Amino acid sequence: MPNSQATPPHLALSRRHLLGMLPALPFAARAQGSDFASRPTRVLVGIPAGGTQDVLTRALAQAVRGTLGPWVLENKAGAAGRIAVETVKNAEPDGHTLLLGTAGLMTMFPYAYPKLAYDPFKDFAPLVNAASFDLAMVVHQSVPANTVAEFVAWAKTQGSQGEQLSFASYGSGTPSHFLGEMLNRAAGLRMLHVPYKGSTPARQDVMGGTVPVYFDTVGGALSMLPSGRVKLLATSGSRRSPALPSAPTFVELGYPDVIASAWFAYYAPARTPQPVLELLRRELLKAVNSREVRQQLLPNGMYPVGEGPEALLQTMRDDSARWGRIMKSVGFVAAD
Repeated sequence: MPNSQATPPHLALSRRHLLGMLPALPFAARAQGSDFASRPTRVLVGIPAGGTQDVLTRALAQAVRGTLGPWVLENKAGAAGRIAVETVKNAEPDGHTLLLGTAGLMTMFPYAYPKLAYDPFKDFAPLVNAASFDLAMVVHQSVPANTVAEFVAWAKTQGSQGEQLSFASYGSGTPSHFLGEMLNRAAGLRMLHVPYKGSTPARQDVMGGTVPVYFDTVGGALSMLPSGRVKLLATSGSRRSPALPSAPTFVELGYPDVIASAWFAYYAPARTPQPVLELLRRELLKAVNSREVRQQLLPNGMYPVGEGPEALLQTMRDDSARWGRIMKSVGFVAAD
């Protein structure tokens, strides 16, 4: 008598076929990662070489080399970094062309440039918010001030003598620029903004005395202090920077509205396939949160963030609203 519980032949065949596929699934996933790592990935940075962004990207490149393959860092600083952004926007969405986005490029430029050729929220797939950093106010050694209060008093005497004091930033429409504008408004100063094409030339000029004041990243300020040619007066965070614990913040010096921080995040072009995005996000988050990467970021004035796409999008929304209010209040529009 036939067994009533026996599996029908066509179902048995289907089950054997599926079972035969199961061992291959993890292999397929590994093969996808292996295939991805066999090709180099271009990482475009819209800032000249030599800044903290290079420290971050090289640290991550070393950490992900085994899983994502080699990274090729490309500094494209033209048009205040917009060329780099537009290059990634128009790149093949295969995960092998990535953007190092900044607070300026992704949350400030939409207010600064009326004809911006990209939409930070629509044209890019967020990967990871890698690091944040505060800024610092540095002055040339010849400036007769060792505190912000002394600087404000001296700056006002300069104005009364008919001389307009200038301050440098690492780019128009960036946190560096608007930290100077915040201090102008809070302290009643009228310093003239002098934008540079990146941090390296601005550092050279403030150390050389060409410009008396510069608002740099904390990491950039740290790189200049050993020269003895600049003095650091304050930092821009809500609390003191672990990299510069002896430096007061503007907030504790009586300027509660002079507060600014910025960040570095990585993006892929929109329409990048979801499996590729998941691979990139997983490996980048693992790298940012690794001890090896963190040990390289902290001495350079950066805080490891290690947040995924949802948190990054929320940071972008929050910063867009905050910077938008500030930029509208001073009526700033960048020249194309």
